[in-house]
Amino acid sequence: MTKSRQVPEVDALLHEPARLRVLCLLSMVDRADFMYILRTAGLSRGNLSVQLGKLEVAGIIGLERELVGTRPRTTYFLTERGRERLREYKRVMCGLMGRFG
Repeated sequence: MTKSRQVPEVDALLHEPARLRVLCLLSMVDRADFMYILRTAGLSRGNLSVQLGKLEVAGIIGLERELVGTRPRTTYFLTERGRERLREYKRVMCGLMGRFG
């Protein structure tokens, strides 16, 4: 008989592929504007807006709005809470993947 092992809980908010893509991108830069994220992440405008909204409500990302000339620009960045959750997500995933090999 084998012992029952408890599988660590994966952070479902971060695990969603589009959100994880955005978070990985933001973890590599200080901050990024909407258009940069849009081009780099390969998401539609609508999907990106929804994902950014969910991450902002959870306190994982922050944003700053400013006017550049007459045009609005929104830049996004990982909050300290976001960095901590991303590190924990990585730790859990590495632990799970380490069990395979």
